[in-house]
Amino acid sequence: MKRKGLLIVLSGPSGVGKDTVLKGVMEKDACLKRSISVTTRVPRTGEINGVHYHFITQEQYDKMLEEGDFLEHETVHGNSYATPASYVEKLREEGYDAALVIDVKGGLSVKKTVPDAVLIFILPNSMEGLYSRLSGRQTDSPDVIKLRMRNAEGEIKKALEYDYAVVNDDLEQCRGEVLEIIKALGSDDANERVKAEKYCVKNNIEYIKNLIGGGN
Repeated sequence: MKRKGLLIVLSGPSGVGKDTVLKGVMEKDACLKRSISVTTRVPRTGEINGVHYHFITQEQYDKMLEEGDFLEHETVHGNSYATPASYVEKLREEGYDAALVIDVKGGLSVKKTVPDAVLIFILPNSMEGLYSRLSGRQTDSPDVIKLRMRNAEGEIKKALEYDYAVVNDDLEQCRGEVLEIIKALGSDDANERVKAEKYCVKNNIEYIKNLIGGGN
């Protein structure tokens, strides 16, 4: 019997590199497929409709919401995002691990709807480093960057409600750790599954608290 695939949720503050991490993991894991979310926001430079997101109008979004097409849906920074439930379930039934890159509110909503979902939070190496990444990509105004930084602290606090946490200090190492979690949890071997435990959030509580200035 074909195993049912995992549902992997990757979250983290804006600018932490979630998409870049997932892209590298998918290059090494043919069984991992990204579930493409819908959004009402305008595409950023280089984003492709149907690849990064399905870019839709607010009217289209409202119709899909009314028809119950979403696994989760959230409004972030004034724009609406959602995950089509049918596409995720199709991937899992075909034996693929479905990956979502969504905000922390959406991730926790998915966990309530799909209890076996695996929630992985990508942490920055520092808040200063996160600010540099946001500034360096030159896609947001200074006011928007300030808003994202304020939101980042609240999002990082919510990481304590996730299953696993990895730090994106070294990109290749971060990718390797996410891949290790996915491979371990997808194994039928109990000894292999244990390998994911070192990335459990409970083992990263002090790092998370220190990151947002709450270590003492």
